[in-house]
Amino acid sequence: MLGLAARFQEIRTRATTLARLQLELVTLELKRKGKALAIAAVLAIVALVVVLYAIGFIFAAAAAGIAEALPLWAALLIVAVLLLLTAALLLYLAMRSARKAAPARPVEAVEEAQKTAQVIRDA
Repeated sequence: MLGLAARFQEIRTRATTLARLQLELVTLELKRKGKALAIAAVLAIVALVVVLYAIGFIFAAAAAGIAEALPLWAALLIVAVLLLLTAALLLYLAMRSARKAAPARPVEAVEEAQKTAQVIRDA
């Protein structure tokens, strides 16, 4: 009997050790993947900042091009007005899209659940 108890204890010890090693492996893998994901996020943010600067230079180039035919102040004013009109259009589209999403609760799903509950009660 002692031999069986000793073997059971050995199996239990090995299973515990194996579980601990698996947990350590998972921890190390998650740390490695988390670090890689953090680096990717930082690089993406830096790329976004560079793109925003590039967009600013594109608008400056447009103003400089218009300034060939008009005074500089008029060229800058034209580009600024175009940017404001674009922003206003995007804001209008965002508000219209947000209205479609309201109310936030799933009305159709709630109505369907109420109908289903009523059918179950009637049956």
